[in-house]
Amino acid sequence: MNAALEFVHVDTWLEFWWVMFGLTGQLMFSGRFLVQWIVSEREGRSVIPLAFWYFSIAGGVILFAYAVYRRDPVFILGQSLGLIVYARNLWLIHTETRRD
Repeated sequence: MNAALEFVHVDTWLEFWWVMFGLTGQLMFSGRFLVQWIVSEREGRSVIPLAFWYFSIAGGVILFAYAVYRRDPVFILGQSLGLIVYARNLWLIHTETRRD
């Protein structure tokens, strides 16, 4: 079990789980591009599906929490600004859907 701690260069299990949490957020955040690519290939044109924005929010929230834990102001600022953009896009999409 201590090999896992050494592999990710952390000293405690709490840090290990935070790293795993952060990696989960990064995988979700990166997964949005895979979703966008698959949908675009199926459509034969560039498409940004609704799932892209939900992956963005979920990954962004997790990465923001991880950044706060790490006390990284650059990472915190970057994720917080991104979350505003993702939330606004979802708001615009849902407003448009209700209007139609």
